[in-house]
Amino acid sequence: MKIKEIHVYAHDLPVKNGPYTMANAKVWALDTTLVKIVTDTGLVGWGETCPVGSTYAPSHTKGARAALDEMGQGLIGAPLHPLSLRRKMESLLNGHRYAKAAIDIAAYDIMGKATGLRVAELLGGVAQENVPSYFATGVGEPDEIARVAAEKVAEGYPRLQIKIGGRPVEVDIAVMRKVWEVIRGKGVRLAADGNRGLPTRDALRLSRECPDIPFILEQPCNTIEELAAIRGQVHHGIYMDENSEDLATVIRAAGQGLVDGFGMKVTRIGGLQQMAAFRDVCEARSLPHTCDDAWGGDIMAAACTHIGATVAPRLNEGVWLAAPYIEGHYDAKNGIDIIGGHIKLPEGPGLGVVPDEGAFGNPVLSFG
Repeated sequence: MKIKEIHVYAHDLPVKNGPYTMANAKVWALDTTLVKIVTDTGLVGWGETCPVGSTYAPSHTKGARAALDEMGQGLIGAPLHPLSLRRKMESLLNGHRYAKAAIDIAAYDIMGKATGLRVAELLGGVAQENVPSYFATGVGEPDEIARVAAEKVAEGYPRLQIKIGGRPVEVDIAVMRKVWEVIRGKGVRLAADGNRGLPTRDALRLSRECPDIPFILEQPCNTIEELAAIRGQVHHGIYMDENSEDLATVIRAAGQGLVDGFGMKVTRIGGLQQMAAFRDVCEARSLPHTCDDAWGGDIMAAACTHIGATVAPRLNEGVWLAAPYIEGHYDAKNGIDIIGGHIKLPEGPGLGVVPDEGAFGNPVLSFG
């Protein structure tokens, strides 16, 4: 099979009960980019990429579409093999993995439809049909975040990620203590996610003043060098998120023992082909990790769930979805939801989600 046509769509995703608040950004709505690939055999596949604003990571919506515009015509006639397709994209454009990921995801969707297999089966096999998720709070005050934490534990989430940073560290310490009061003894894993928002001074203080609370520090500081500086001084494990921009960085961090695990985004690393390689590196070093993305609708949610379903359960820190913050679905019948803190792996071939493209309007870019 070869690529015959590529169509790119823009779609607005308002944040339900917004904003979604992180240490460095507040988000009221997201402009997602969807990619439709049509093959010379008539099969159709869908991909998606949805950066969270322009400050969360070195990615933004206009950049994604500019990158797709740069590559689009050059991909017409390319074979639908993920590895060779990634190499082809790299020959057309350096970097911009988050844009290339939408093409990669659509290719896996098509391969699954062509073979009758689910994407998780193409990625190595299903380890869990009911994939664990986790809930990420926004940055908030102690009582409010503790209330949300209690609600989400009652719903069945096996892991909570508490957003911190961008304010006096005393408030973050109070938040973590209040959350621990309400979830202690419930068997829920806990992460304190700084989204690069803490100076090393505050990360050290947070850890030193909460030695009795078993959380991991997820990307507390801005750079790899800062993580390395606090590595031997904290009482908690450190996970790398935003700094793990590519597979080479992951290999470096794992090989040098810089971190105890990862928060990983499918689009950041370049798509499902590279995500599977990342999964295998982590398994070789027994490093737990998530399988997420920054944002997106059913296409992105399905992609994250499929790769998450292949992770060894002992290392699976869960799949975060934007679904709780989005109204409706692209696919009214097979849309991806979190139920009881877990996500049911779609049953159909490919991604198992067939969007109603009429909801996206006319393409903003077309090639072929």
